[in-house]
Amino acid sequence: MKPLMSSLVVPVIALALAAQAQADPGAGAALFNDQGCMECHYTEGPSKEKTIDDQLAKTGPELWYAGSKFQMPWLVAWLQDPQPIRPLKYNSINEPNPENHPALGPQEAADIADFLMGLTSDVVETGVIEPKKKDRKARLLFAKDQPCGACHQYPAKRKVKGGLSGPSLVGASARLNPDWIYAYLLRPEVFKPIKMMPVFRNVLSEEQMRQIAAYVAAFK
Repeated sequence: MKPLMSSLVVPVIALALAAQAQADPGAGAALFNDQGCMECHYTEGPSKEKTIDDQLAKTGPELWYAGSKFQMPWLVAWLQDPQPIRPLKYNSINEPNPENHPALGPQEAADIADFLMGLTSDVVETGVIEPKKKDRKARLLFAKDQPCGACHQYPAKRKVKGGLSGPSLVGASARLNPDWIYAYLLRPEVFKPIKMMPVFRNVLSEEQMRQIAAYVAAFK
């Protein structure tokens, strides 16, 4: 399976900026329903999953905290050219991603992105994490001490390494809000009460989680 690269992000973001400037969140909410997005994604929090069956019944990720998780320029671009973030199909450990997410026009993408960016979680504090590319301690925590690379693709010395069972972290610097990465590591139950990812509380210190979040937030 080919690695999930982020080379498309910069040119598509540049094309999306004009539409983003005139985005309408009200129109985006209506489009979100009209386009059938609710069939795969729910936008009202908090998390609804109580059992593993609840999780397995989902066909796409929840979006009720999308505004805390994503960066607006990336989201506008991705909705126009939706390259797979997960190598494998959602909720699968062996089926490849079908790459069948519908693509939107520039204005539709900008409107829906504006709507989604208004969906936030108060658990995510702003201004906590500053991306830091060169941090030996964080690199060792990510790649050696913890099994992050077993599930997530990530950039490493001009190539992509890592597993396939989780979402790719390639391009995280453009896609993810650094503060959300830290909040997710610190309090994963808020966002994913039923999950496969390890819980790092009592395994890593808060400072170590901040280091990993800053390191991941710099991934190209």
